[in-house]
Amino acid sequence: MEEHFIIVDGDVVVGNYAELGFGLIAKTVVAGEHVKINGSILSENDVRIDMWSEIEGDIKARADAYLGEFVNVSGRLLAGNLNVGNNVKINGGYDVRGWLVVRNPLPVIMFIFFYIMALLRLGSEEEVEKALEELFSDDTPQNKLMSVPDRTKISLETIKTITPAVIGSNCRLLGNIHASSASIGNHVTLFGSVRTAGNITIGRSCTIHGNLVSREKVSIARNSKVLGKITAGSIVMHETSMVDGTLTAAGGVTVERDDIDGLNDIEKSLFYGFVMLEDQ
Repeated sequence: MEEHFIIVDGDVVVGNYAELGFGLIAKTVVAGEHVKINGSILSENDVRIDMWSEIEGDIKARADAYLGEFVNVSGRLLAGNLNVGNNVKINGGYDVRGWLVVRNPLPVIMFIFFYIMALLRLGSEEEVEKALEELFSDDTPQNKLMSVPDRTKISLETIKTITPAVIGSNCRLLGNIHASSASIGNHVTLFGSVRTAGNITIGRSCTIHGNLVSREKVSIARNSKVLGKITAGSIVMHETSMVDGTLTAAGGVTVERDDIDGLNDIEKSLFYGFVMLEDQ
């Protein structure tokens, strides 16, 4: 996250009724219904904006742009091909290199429905099973993806969602996080606090410029720093982690230590060498 943009080395999917106080820079951007984005959208591939959404900025897509009915774009639109629905407003004008088609783009869920129906009519039951497994599998996708849940609000001050917040590794975030629970990966820098009803998990080598508040457990991994206080039901932290403020936990504080008793100097060096490699 920068001052004016959320930058993702991958795709972005924004749920319905979400509000972003930043623009987006990503490979592909997909936004649901009634979404408000207070900034420009820069995409290496396609941009898809569903009906009744509002973009307070420009849209620049190297590939194609798809705008649903009643979408309002305050800036200028640049794309390859442009597919727009009825009553779309582009206040800054548009510049397309290919086709301009005025029709309501087919919603993604309807496309999936028609695709499956066509496979069933052809008697391709195996293909239907394969498609459903790929769509609804719990396996983590190989490509990087930022998913913004429905009704989430992201501004310069706050990242607020009613669902669990899951943040990957090597991220830089601005704002206080309010969520049902929070899981933060490795090498993350957060300029803000985290407040949840559920657990908070902080990965390795993270820096939190704020407080951690949870009704349940807070876990802090190796070499992480919290430049604030921690208030939780219980706290588990690695011996190499640091907390500048006070620790308040009704269930107590547990400090995890490396189990290196009985190792000689060479084995200890190897152990910490592998730890350093894992932490990179």
